[in-house]
Amino acid sequence: MDILSIVGFVGGIGVLIYGIISGGDIRSYFDKGSVFITLGGTLTALMLNFPLKSLKAVLPAMKNVFFTKKQDPLKIIDTLVELAEQARKGGLLSLEEKAKGFNDEFMKRAVMTVIDSHDPQSVREMLETELTYIEERHGATHAVLEKGAAYGPAFGMIGTLIGLINMLKTLDKPDTLGPNMSIAIITTFYGSVLANIFFLPMAGKLKVLSANELFCKQLIIEGVLAIQVGENPRLIRDKLMGYLPQNTKGKKGGAKGAKEGKEAGAPEPKRQKA
Repeated sequence: MDILSIVGFVGGIGVLIYGIISGGDIRSYFDKGSVFITLGGTLTALMLNFPLKSLKAVLPAMKNVFFTKKQDPLKIIDTLVELAEQARKGGLLSLEEKAKGFNDEFMKRAVMTVIDSHDPQSVREMLETELTYIEERHGATHAVLEKGAAYGPAFGMIGTLIGLINMLKTLDKPDTLGPNMSIAIITTFYGSVLANIFFLPMAGKLKVLSANELFCKQLIIEGVLAIQVGENPRLIRDKLMGYLPQNTKGKKGGAKGAKEGKEAGAPEPKRQKA
């Protein structure tokens, strides 16, 4: 569970509600027509813009914002070094039993692939192709949320125009001015809330999680390939630690026992072209 994301989301809603009730009645901020225009318009535009597959992937991805922790690259390096040490003693086949116990499916698949294949280049191509598909899938989800952040305020403005048109057409009926003005203003409010409390923060957090996941998977690829060609475990540790930020690289004892030091902006291991 990501406490910071939960606190941020609940805190944003709380700040909004406090601002409303401190200067007025919260019930006056609810209008069915405005909800229908802003939320309904945004959803229909997203349905028009994206295939069903991309839209269905958004809800599980949003769950990850609150219930998925960033992977620790230091722990991954420790695991890879342990595998390298075991492979030097018992050969690659000795890793099979240990690989079956991994919770990380990508790590399991990577280790099993190097056991079954004798060609490091084929292993790299296979694993990096999977990495590319993961990256594309994540990118599609980010695109849905970012488009939602654009459509929300746009439909809020459309609602504002509808309210103003209706208001100007019925200036001779004073009792209709209030409801029409309400739609005109509240739809813009709803659009801004959708974009800045929901869509954009969600997209931003998912990008951070995606960058961390891809970085860790690339570390796994580099590590298992080094194990396959029989590199020294200490050299493997040094090589993988070289991809981490300077403050992590300088810690005593390498990856083992060190605190998490990889942030989304750290340099990513370069993928080799086939």
